[in-house]
Amino acid sequence: MAKRKRTKRKTQRISFKLSGLRRKKKSKASGSSSLKGVLKVLGVICVLAAVGVGFVFLHKYMKRAVPVSARIGPLELRNPPAWLTQALLEKIYSAATANGEDLKLDEDAARSIQNNLEREVAWLHNITVQTTHKNILVEADYRKPIALVKSGLHKFYVDDDLVVLDFLPMPDLLIVRVEGVPVVTMPPAGQAFERDDLVAAVEVLKLLCWMDEHTAPDKPLLREIEVIDVSNFGGRENPRAAHIVLYATDQTQIVWGAEVGMWQRHLEVKDEDKLAMLYAFYKENGTLLGGVKYINLRDPQRSIPRPIDRY
Repeated sequence: MAKRKRTKRKTQRISFKLSGLRRKKKSKASGSSSLKGVLKVLGVICVLAAVGVGFVFLHKYMKRAVPVSARIGPLELRNPPAWLTQALLEKIYSAATANGEDLKLDEDAARSIQNNLEREVAWLHNITVQTTHKNILVEADYRKPIALVKSGLHKFYVDDDLVVLDFLPMPDLLIVRVEGVPVVTMPPAGQAFERDDLVAAVEVLKLLCWMDEHTAPDKPLLREIEVIDVSNFGGRENPRAAHIVLYATDQTQIVWGAEVGMWQRHLEVKDEDKLAMLYAFYKENGTLLGGVKYINLRDPQRSIPRPIDRY
């Protein structure tokens, strides 16, 4: 009996040890499995984070690199100008959709979109909206800014008809800043801002645009003009000084003189002769920059200062 009891106790002890080993092995296996699971989750999170960062940079790159499309969703612009920017395209789309309204392909939507664009986007006029089975077509004329007016906190464009356009970045256009136009209140976009001093500035810029188009299309002179100053419009500050002065990007003065059409009253050369002298100088020197302190166009003379005459 004693032997059986010892044998039985021995068997029990062995059995106990084996079950303990199994539990330890199972515990270790379970811990290893949990650790692997955590590592896998962390790995997935890192990959997703990297992909997300990659998409952010890709989106920014595409926004810079991809040319502006004339279509967003079902809205399509017919014959948009080459200078149309992403900012203006988004403004048009936002106005057309009333800031988020779905575009439905029916006649009611076409009328609604046309009304929205006419009311909200001064950059477009003569607007026609049509719907097809797959999209909404917008046909319009585009107002192209020619001058930037900055006065105090106000900043806006005008086109060659003096129509006010709200400010948007336009990096591909040659737009000259107008100084000397006091603005008390911001004029409403879409309406003409017919101030005499602003009219005088725009008339000179229109002449320069015409000359660039016909004599210097590949290297326009306006690319080197930064400011047109009409502070002394009509001689209001100094009757003897030039009424209109332009400044090149290096601050070279280009003394235009009286308002367009007023040359004879002030005993100046004709407007066409001023243009001829300015563009002759530009063609001969290849630039307006770095050559002379000023270019005087108002006085009757056969030539204007050359780079050698700067001092």
